[in-house]
Order: sequence, then C-alpha cells, then structure tokens
Amino acid sequence: MAGENIALLLALFIGLLLGALGSGGSIVTLPILVYVAGVEPKAAVGMSMAIVGGTSLVGGYFHWRSRNFLVKPALLFSATGIVGAYLGSSGTHLVSSSVLMLLFSGLMLVVGARMLGGKQEWKGVTCSTRKCVPSGFAVGLVTGFLGVGGGFLIVPALVWFAGVDAKKAIGTSLGIIAANSAAGLAGQLRYEHWDWPLTGAFLACSLIGMGLGIPIARKAPERVLRKAFALVVLAVATAIGWQVLGRR
Repeated sequence: MAGENIALLLALFIGLLLGALGSGGSIVTLPILVYVAGVEPKAAVGMSMAIVGGTSLVGGYFHWRSRNFLVKPALLFSATGIVGAYLGSSGTHLVSSSVLMLLFSGLMLVVGARMLGGKQEWKGVTCSTRKCVPSGFAVGLVTGFLGVGGGFLIVPALVWFAGVDAKKAIGTSLGIIAANSAAGLAGQLRYEHWDWPLTGAFLACSLIGMGLGIPIARKAPERVLRKAFALVVLAVATAIGWQVLGRR
C-alpha cells in the first residue's frame, strides 16, 4: 500500500512532464508502476497506456486551444501510428519482462543522446506524406510493443522529419500519443487483468500534474525544452538499465 501511495505522488510528476515536454510521462509511468507500485511488467504495459493516453488527450486539447498543435502532422502520425500500435501490442507477450525493459532502456538512450547533441539538421524540413507516414507507423509499433505513449519518439520524429519546432511538437505529440495509446490499449485488453482502481487514481493525479506543466511549455524557450526533454529521457533510461542488469 505504501508503494502505491508513493506511486500516486509520482503520478503528479508524470502529468507535469507530459504537459511541459509533450513526453516523458510514458517512459516514467511504466517504471513507476513496476518498481514502485509493484505491478507485473506486462500488466503495467496496458495500465500505462490507459493513464498516459487519458492524460495526453486532455493536454492535447489545451495545447490546441493555445495554438501549439499542428493538425496535418497529427493526422498523418496518428493514422499510421494507430495501425502500428495495434500490431506492436501483439508482440509484447512474446518476450520476457527483462528483455522488454532492456529494449525500452536502449531505445531511450539512443533518442536522448541524439536530441542532446543539438545538431540543427532538421531546419527547413517540411511535413510530407512520404516522410511522416512511415515515421508514424514505426513510432506506433514501438508504442504498442513497449507500452509507452511514444512521446519520447514522437517529439524527435516531428522535429526531424516534419520540421516542427519543439514547442509545437510538444502540443502535437500529445494528440498523437492519445491516439496511439488508444490503439495499443485495445490490443492489450486481450491479455491482462488490471488493477482498475489504481489505474483511475493514477490518471487523476496525472491530470493534476498536467495542469501544472502546460504553462511551462507556453513560456519556456524552445532550446531549453529540447534539452530538458533529452536529459529526462537519458536519466530514466540509465535508471531502468541499472535496475534490470543489477538483478542478474
């Protein structure tokens, strides 16, 4: 019970990350459910999708009202991401929990390091169907397989392949996360029995944190948001890898 109470406090931080950075919520939700609340990893995958998807849906609406939401990239990424997320969710149960978490950690390290590098190679890039459709599908596959909202991939993908600045990528990513999470959740419902009361309480706390994070995204400089995003991803990736490898 103590672990669950601590997890609910940390859910405030999840909402804060999603509101401020358009990501980070899902990559933190899964480890908190597993290592703090004591949820079995494969059940935590689906619970994470429900929590992050619900929080992102609300956050995406408020970013849209603030004009930090781009419709074309959101539609292209969501349409293909939904298909990828549903297909990816079928693969979750083909690997062990340890392998699942290590894959999660490794991918985060790659993305975080590249975002922290600071190279402006995406300047002048525009959102084209040729680039955004395969990118959205690939992000969706990872979303469904790893049980994440995918923001730690969506934000960089929007920046690199759609030429979206980090501030608008944050708002746009929340709408895409909500769509991908819904599709992945549909696939996960076939497999696990969840703790629905914990899921609901977690979601409520996350929404409170979201309300605190959105004003930060509106006011902070683009460069600061991108660096903060990268540092959060790298920190969580390192912690997960240490935890999994330390038990071997």
